[in-house]
Amino acid sequence: MTEPEVGPEAGLGKRLRAIAPSFVVPGPSGVSIRDRLKNLTPADEEVLRLVGAHLGSLASGDLKVRCADGLEHSATTWAGRKRDLTVVSSSRWAGSITKATHDQWALARRGQAAHMRSLEAGVETVAYRLSLPIGAKGSQRAPGGYRSKSEWFHKRRRLQLLQGRLAEVRADWQAGVVRVVRGGRKLLNTRHHLDAARLTEPQWRDRWHSARWFLSADGESGKRFGNETIRITPEGEVSIKLPAPLAHLANAGHGRYTLAARVSFPHRGSEWADRVVANRAVAYRIDYDVARQCWYLNASWTFAAVPAVSMEAALAQGVIGVDTNADHLAAWRLDPHGNPVGRPRRFGYELSGSADRRDAQVRHALSRLLNWAKTCRVAAIAVEDLDFTDSRTRERHGRKRRLRQLISGMPTGRLRARLTSMAEATDIAIIAVDPAYTSRWGAQHWQKPMHAPTRHDAASIAIGRRAQGHPIRRRTAPPRNDQSDRCGHRTVQARPETLGREETRRPVTDRAHDAPARTGTRPRTRATSASTTVRDTRSDQGWVQDTLLLTD
Repeated sequence: MTEPEVGPEAGLGKRLRAIAPSFVVPGPSGVSIRDRLKNLTPADEEVLRLVGAHLGSLASGDLKVRCADGLEHSATTWAGRKRDLTVVSSSRWAGSITKATHDQWALARRGQAAHMRSLEAGVETVAYRLSLPIGAKGSQRAPGGYRSKSEWFHKRRRLQLLQGRLAEVRADWQAGVVRVVRGGRKLLNTRHHLDAARLTEPQWRDRWHSARWFLSADGESGKRFGNETIRITPEGEVSIKLPAPLAHLANAGHGRYTLAARVSFPHRGSEWADRVVANRAVAYRIDYDVARQCWYLNASWTFAAVPAVSMEAALAQGVIGVDTNADHLAAWRLDPHGNPVGRPRRFGYELSGSADRRDAQVRHALSRLLNWAKTCRVAAIAVEDLDFTDSRTRERHGRKRRLRQLISGMPTGRLRARLTSMAEATDIAIIAVDPAYTSRWGAQHWQKPMHAPTRHDAASIAIGRRAQGHPIRRRTAPPRNDQSDRCGHRTVQARPETLGREETRRPVTDRAHDAPARTGTRPRTRATSASTTVRDTRSDQGWVQDTLLLTD
């Protein structure tokens, strides 16, 4: 449903972009669980190291061949690579390696396209600002000119640098050339900064070798326990199909090696057991954490996508509007008619430290949000469909370093993925709304009447109302002829079937609510009738009239 109101800026001649309709976010299509491999013997660890190193070298060679093929890749070349790998491993290991290679090449290709779009945006922004006079003022929609001749000169040189980089990336894109580092480019660059990373060369090499190991096997439905390469029984027994050169290390039949460790997945363990017993596909991956010196086993599988609930069913019990910020989530509950209920809530997080700590902070904040939603018996949470892809470029905001850091620090992707997966387990629907003007209009129409502590809390009301299909403003402007109800009912919150909608209403608008109190000696020119809306509370002066006119 398109947002029906255009805001007060429309009367000032400003063009506002169209508001995209809200939609229910589809749930996740897969799940991944993890458990530690405990009580491994030294022989078990040695076998895992040998198998991982051998298959890792095969995966590196296969990735090199795939990158050399470029855009000339075909099903024939894929089959030839798989045949070559089967001789030195097994058919199933070869299938897992080639599939991982294709996924890694495709990921690098998508990253290359994103880098090219970022360079194009930077070139366009710098060229536009260079075309403006020095010192020209900017606007909210477009930046201004540069401040001085010196800055203009340096940006001119930067434009040439960006254009050169863009030409190189475009040439690689057209030729199908990608650059991939197995083990990660960040870890590779750490080799040149061991003192800053507080690592010795042997410690770095242990991390580098373990990151390049390959111990991942895709599942296959119909096979025993869903995976013939890395097999786990319902009792937790783990066995691995050894590659052909390492078959002499087998301690079980058919060239398999059985580990002494037993696994039991605490999270979603019943779902995993059901799939294993039914011989449904389950993919496994074995990782080694060098810092903790621990082995971990990851199990993952996909399931059929569940149809998303309808918008009407999700909003039947109201909605919780959530405004995403760099350090907290501002939330406010709204009833089915779009009226705020209670007081706002804030769920903070601190995105500093390691990646695991940042992820834990986000999970904790989302857990508190979902628990509050269940307490309120609300079946939907409305969030902004934020995407700062175009705003993250360095040239977009010039010298506004704090603004660039703020935008880059917004965990939009992490929050989106985490919230979608966590809400699926609690049967709470996630509604994505267009983020246009929510903060500005929320502060204008709701911050003062609701005594909201910050504009972020008011923005959460605007987000929730937009998800429900209501305008963000509390009232529409009165008719222009005589400021009465002659041209129709002025309150957009009351529908034709609402009882009592033709009763006398206070003739004030949303701008009058937000405007400061006028003082002076100007007499009133016409009398107004008192409103019939009161609230059942008392003050020192007796019955008091509600400051908000919120009808059902």
